[in-house]
Amino acid sequence: MTLIQLTPGAGGMYCGNCFRDNALVAALRRLGHDTVMVPLYLPMTLDESPTVESTPTFFGGINVYLDQHLAWYRHAPGWLRRMADSPALLRWAAGKAAKTRASDVGELTVSMLLGERGNQARDLEELTGWLQHVPSPGAVFLSNALLAGFARRLRETLGCPVVCFLQSEETFLDSMEDRWRTRAWQTLRDRVGDVDLWVSPSQYFADRMASRLGLDPARIRIVPNGILLEGYDALPERRAKKPGDPITLGYFARMCADKGLDLVVDAFLVLRSGGRHPNLRLRIGGGCGPGDEGFVAELRQRLVSAGLESAVSLHPNVSREEKIAFYAACDVLSVPSRMSESFGLYLVESLAAGTPLVQPDVSAFGEVLADTAGGMLYGPNTSDALATALEPLLTDPARLASLGAAGRAAVQSRYSDTAMARRTVTALRSLGLNLPEPASG
Repeated sequence: MTLIQLTPGAGGMYCGNCFRDNALVAALRRLGHDTVMVPLYLPMTLDESPTVESTPTFFGGINVYLDQHLAWYRHAPGWLRRMADSPALLRWAAGKAAKTRASDVGELTVSMLLGERGNQARDLEELTGWLQHVPSPGAVFLSNALLAGFARRLRETLGCPVVCFLQSEETFLDSMEDRWRTRAWQTLRDRVGDVDLWVSPSQYFADRMASRLGLDPARIRIVPNGILLEGYDALPERRAKKPGDPITLGYFARMCADKGLDLVVDAFLVLRSGGRHPNLRLRIGGGCGPGDEGFVAELRQRLVSAGLESAVSLHPNVSREEKIAFYAACDVLSVPSRMSESFGLYLVESLAAGTPLVQPDVSAFGEVLADTAGGMLYGPNTSDALATALEPLLTDPARLASLGAAGRAAVQSRYSDTAMARRTVTALRSLGLNLPEPASG
């Protein structure tokens, strides 16, 4: 029995969904389950070994765009469409995609959700035709609900169940223009019945999407996201710093307002004002694409104006090894996201390095921190409230070390990629799939 994972690539941008899907496929394979990763749209940018191998990219970004805007192109000869899917052209398109906003692709999103009735119906037929040659398909995983338009044809052609992961689609859909947002949500509701099982990384997001989609909660399983612990497990045990030692506040996510980078910078400025915490440093890391550079430049200028540029370091688009080192160099981390976060992969990454968190009491943050005991919550989600929550921890290094140790132990036992894969297999068995007992791993 073969499991099939369909994952949209984000081109040159780092994508949490890609990381999670890649980790899941790798862990399923280690447990002895034949699993195929199928990339969509654009090449995947990862900081771990890719699981794509030689599988072709379907729904190539250029073909999808031309199908949407040129009716004649939907009937173009195969050689022309294959040319548009060449790696060189897709790499070129990836640079353009980095500047794309959800508000720009509302009509395209609706078309994709229409599946076999959308402008990309030919792309869907090419995908299902290729998948019919995969031996003994047992289930197809859709990376997120924006791919739900594929489900009907996949079930018809492959005769196996379709499982759809929920991964923060809400913010993407809500950021569209009114006319496309309304149509997209309604089209997605119409497609809910085409999916056999939904999987959410948190109870928070399961409840929220069940309400918005009119989805029976009984059809949703909770499978928290997990990460590959290799590299993290080699880090030494964190020791509490002495009073007066430099303390480093970290931020690691996409460098944008949606993730709350400006709130962290403003909280840092508050904490450094008046000489209150002269030894406080700030490390900023994560994805920074062309669409983020202007925002980051504005924040940098704010720090320069305050005379604090030397106390701040930026680490954009780092490798996996650099990411682990980044987390390990921080004493406390915060990503005060303004988005409706289904989970927040950076939470478990930070805790895996023994770095505790201070997060707003919104989205799934409270759920994850309650389970890991690896941080503190605050509210409302403002820079002043963040500064107030951070202040007592900055003078209590022993408390920071204790929170980090508790969080690290929880991640090692419950938030590994292997734990995620095992839970996914349990969810599949609820559909009656006779999956073999997993190998050790």
